[in-house]
Amino acid sequence: MGVSMYQRFVEIPSSLLEAETLDALLEVFVTRQGYDTTTEEGINDWTGDLKSQLGKGELVILHDIETETTEVMTLKQAKNFISGLG
Repeated sequence: MGVSMYQRFVEIPSSLLEAETLDALLEVFVTRQGYDTTTEEGINDWTGDLKSQLGKGELVILHDIETETTEVMTLKQAKNFISGLG
């Protein structure tokens, strides 16, 4: 996606985040997507899968400079969200 995609958003490489910060962002994504998070093991399994997807480029971490929020999104979600703002 890259920084030039829309100047309001910056893609944050997961490698730049502290482990606890990355886990917290992924846990929010898991619950927002409606995955089963009834056990600690379930959350850990999902976050592990999501870290793999981040590594493959299937997920992105976007920071919105305007609202100062950071979100994990699928590539499709990010493209749809950004194109809806244009």
